Amino acid sequence: MEFIKTEIDGVYILEPRVFEDARGYFFEIHNQNEFAAHGLDYHFVQDNQSRSSYGIIRGLHFQKGEFSQAKLVRVIEGTVLDVGVDLRPGSKTFGKYVAVELSGENKRQLLLPRGFAHGFSVLSKTAVFSYKCDNFYNPASEGGIRFDDPDLDIDWKINLKDATLSDKDLKLPFFKEYEPCF
Repeated sequence: MEFIKTEIDGVYILEPRVFEDARGYFFEIHNQNEFAAHGLDYHFVQDNQSRSSYGIIRGLHFQKGEFSQAKLVRVIEGTVLDVGVDLRPGSKTFGKYVAVELSGENKRQLLLPRGFAHGFSVLSKTAVFSYKCDNFYNPASEGGIRFDDPDLDIDWKINLKDATLSDKDLKLPFFKEYEPCF
């Protein structure tokens, strides 16, 4: 597995070694020894999966305080634009984001450390999205930032008039209202 550093400290794009033959393909999604060899010490405790259709935007979500989560995200089927926003106090990239296209075809993954808001938009007809977390979900610790925040200015790669969001996500505060919680 190749670990590609991004412009934001601690965020990596992972490109697996894919072995293909007449039967199909095989690749490792996660290997603790490979993570350790890159100085990454994560213990994933929960796996989640969602299915969404074109134009859906989920996020930007995070878990606050002691319930914050690092995530290793990937797409099993379809294509998404995956986004992580740095919310770590004192980080030189605070308020900056990384956006990576993940697909069932490219098999890339994105590793986000704790202290990031996370979201994605679905670029294909449908997408099956999967992610590992290093901490358990706690509903009382949910937080979020508006997907269309003008200060973040994220290009979700879809026409926003075609976007579908949950009522909860449409009511999230803007970035300038964010109160550090990590």
